[in-house]
Amino acid sequence: MSTAEAINNNNRGEARILLADDDPRMLDSLSSLLRLYDYQVETALGGQNAINRLSSDQFDLVLLDLKMPNVTGHDVMNFMSQNNINTMTIVVSGETSMDDISKALRHGAYDYLKKPYVPEELTATVNNAVRKKLLEKSNQLMQSRLNQSERLHRFIVNNSPDIIFILDNKGHFSFLNSKIEALLGHPKGSLTGQHITSIVEDDELEKINYFFENSVNTSGIQTIETVLKSNSANDSTRHFELSLYPIEEDDNGNLNTNQRYRIYGTARDITERMEAEAFINFQAYHDLLTRLPNRALFKDRLSVAITQAQRNNTELAVMFIDLDRFKIINDSLGHTMGDRLLQSVAQRLQACIRKGDTLSRFGGDEFTLLLPEVKNADAAVHIAEKILADIKKPFQLGNREVFIGASIGIAIYPESGEDMDALIKNADIAMYRVKKTGKDGYQLFNSEMHNASTERLMLEQDMRRAIDEDEFEICYQPQVDTATQKICGVEALIRWNHPDLGRLSPVEFIHVAEDSRLIVEIDKHTLRKACREVRHYHRNGMPTLRLAVNLSPVMIEKDTFIDDILTTLKEEQYPPGLLELEITENILMNDQKDVIEKLLRLANEGINLAIDDFGTGYSSLSYLQNFPVNTLKIDRSFISEIKNSDDNACIVNAIVSMAKGLKMSIVAEGVENHEQYSYLNSLGCDVVQGYLFGHATSLNQLAQQFSSDLALLQDASIS
Repeated sequence: MSTAEAINNNNRGEARILLADDDPRMLDSLSSLLRLYDYQVETALGGQNAINRLSSDQFDLVLLDLKMPNVTGHDVMNFMSQNNINTMTIVVSGETSMDDISKALRHGAYDYLKKPYVPEELTATVNNAVRKKLLEKSNQLMQSRLNQSERLHRFIVNNSPDIIFILDNKGHFSFLNSKIEALLGHPKGSLTGQHITSIVEDDELEKINYFFENSVNTSGIQTIETVLKSNSANDSTRHFELSLYPIEEDDNGNLNTNQRYRIYGTARDITERMEAEAFINFQAYHDLLTRLPNRALFKDRLSVAITQAQRNNTELAVMFIDLDRFKIINDSLGHTMGDRLLQSVAQRLQACIRKGDTLSRFGGDEFTLLLPEVKNADAAVHIAEKILADIKKPFQLGNREVFIGASIGIAIYPESGEDMDALIKNADIAMYRVKKTGKDGYQLFNSEMHNASTERLMLEQDMRRAIDEDEFEICYQPQVDTATQKICGVEALIRWNHPDLGRLSPVEFIHVAEDSRLIVEIDKHTLRKACREVRHYHRNGMPTLRLAVNLSPVMIEKDTFIDDILTTLKEEQYPPGLLELEITENILMNDQKDVIEKLLRLANEGINLAIDDFGTGYSSLSYLQNFPVNTLKIDRSFISEIKNSDDNACIVNAIVSMAKGLKMSIVAEGVENHEQYSYLNSLGCDVVQGYLFGHATSLNQLAQQFSSDLALLQDASIS
C-alpha cells in the first residue's frame, strides 16, 4: 500500500472540513454525505461566519459557495490569502460565470463543482483534495523534522568538546568544526585541503603515516594517541586521541559501495587526562613532599639491583638514614618548618650520591639509599661520611638556623643479607645501634646486631603478654610540700616484673613500647591501676594524696584520649581533682589547636595538668599562657648541679620566678641532698621529690610511714 493510499484510507478521521454556504439545506446535505466517510465536518452559515471560523480554527479543506450575500465566497478567499491561511478550497456553487470560476481558481481553489452536485463526483473530489492536503502536511512535518535534525546536528558538531573533521582517502581535510580554533588556534578555513600531517608534531608523524599506508581501507574504528601542533600564542603541547572511522561511498555519495573511502574523525584533547595519569603514577611511586622515590619504588629498584648483582657477582649497599633531633625541631617550630627541613635534607642527600644511586624517603624522617655495584664496604662508608658531614651543616628555616644530625645503618649484599627485606631490615638494625651509642654516625651491620634486634623483638612480644598477665607494677615516689614537710602527693612510676629477665625499670623497655605504640595500652593500664590503688588507700583512712601520672605523646595524640581518661576515672570512682597528668612540653608544639582543646576539656573536668621535665625542650611563655597548665616540674638535670653551676642556678631561679608570675606551682625533681632542698626551699619551690625523701615504693610502705606518725623529713637540719 502506498503512502497516499494509507493516508486516504486511514487518516480521513483526522481531516477537518469547513462547509460555507448561505443555504442551511445545502449545509445539512453536504454534512450528512461527508460524515459517511468519517470526515470531521463543521458548518458556517454565510461568508462572515466562515471568516470567523477560519480565524479561530484550522481546517484542511473548505467547501465554499461563491454566491453568498454581503460576504461572498471571493471575500472569504481573499481573507484566506491575506492571512496566509493554508487550507484547500473547493468551490461548490450554482449559476456562476466563467469569470467567477477563473477568479476562484486563480485565488488557489483546488477545484470547482456545480450545484446541484453529483454525490460520487463530490466525494471523489473531496477525497483527492484531502489526500493531497494530508500529503502536504506530512511532507511539511518531515521537512520540519529534517531541518530540526540538521540544526541539532550542526549544534552538536559546532559545540562538541572534540575536534570533528572529515578527510579524503589521502588524508586531506574537507571539513573541520570550529573546535580546531578553540583548542589549537588554527582558523577553521585555513586547514581545508591541507593534509592532516600539517598539524601533527614531527615526532608523531610515523603513527599517522602508518595509518594511511596500512589501515585506511580497514573497516572499524582506529584509535591513535598523538600530539598536535598548536597555533596559539602560548604554543603549548597538547595530546589528543584520534578516532578514525572509514566511510565507504561512490562518486555520487552513496555509502557502502566499496569504491572509495573518506574518513570521519574526532580528536579529543586528553592532555589533562594524561597529566592526571602521570601525577597518579608519580604519586604511587614518589613522596610528594620531597619528590623522591617512595618505599614501593625503592623496593622495586632494590629487587632489580639484587638480580643484577647476583648475575654479575658484585656487591651493593643499602643505607638506612634516620635524622637526629628532627622531632625536637618539628615539635618546637611546627610541621611546616619540619616539612621545609625534610625538603632541604633531601636536596643535600641527593647532592651526595652518584648517578644511578636511588635515594628514597622511607617515611617520616627516615631515608633509604641504594648503592648498586659498590666495590666494597669502604665505598659505602665514604658516601656515609660525606652525608654526615653535609647534614651537620646548619639549615636555614626562615630567620632561624637549626642543626641536626643523622644516624646511618649500612647493609652490604650479600654479606648482610641476600634478599630485599633482609637488607632493609639489617640496615635499619645497624641504624638503631648508632642511635643507642650516641647518634650522629654510621654503623655497618654485623651478626651481633641481629641478636640485639631479636632480643628487642622478643621484648616487644613479651610486653604484649605482660599487659594481659598484669606483670606491670606501680611504684609511688612521694612528693613533699616544702611548707609542711609532709607528703602531699605521689608520682606513679611503672616497673615490669618480667618472668625471665626480672624487675625492669622503664629505661629498659619504654623505648620499645613507644616504637611499637604499645605505650598507649601501658599508659591506660598504669592510670587505671594507680587510680584503683590510691582510691583504696584513701578509703582505708590514709591522708588524701594527689596522684601524678605520666602520659606519653602517643596517647595524647589519639582521638579517644579524653574519653579514655574520663571513662577510667568514672569506672574507678577516682576524684578528678586529685589527679595530675604529666606531659612533656614538646607535645604542646604538635597541632596546638587540637592539644589545647583536649587539655581544656580535662581542665574543665577538674583534672590538674603539669609539664614534666620543664626546661629541656622548647620552653616558651607564649604557649604557657595558652595552655591550662597548673604545675611546672623542673627537670632533675638542673637540680643535680644547682650548687655547682651558676647557669643551672640561674635557670632554676628563672623558672620559679616565671611560675610564680603565672600563678603556677613548682615541683623540683631529683632532690637528693639537704643542700639542694634548702636552696629550692629558699627560692619558694612548692613541692620537691627525690631520693632524699625515699625511692619509689609501694603504697603499703608509704602507709607505714604515715601510720607511725612520722614526718617524711626526719632530719631537723633540713628545715
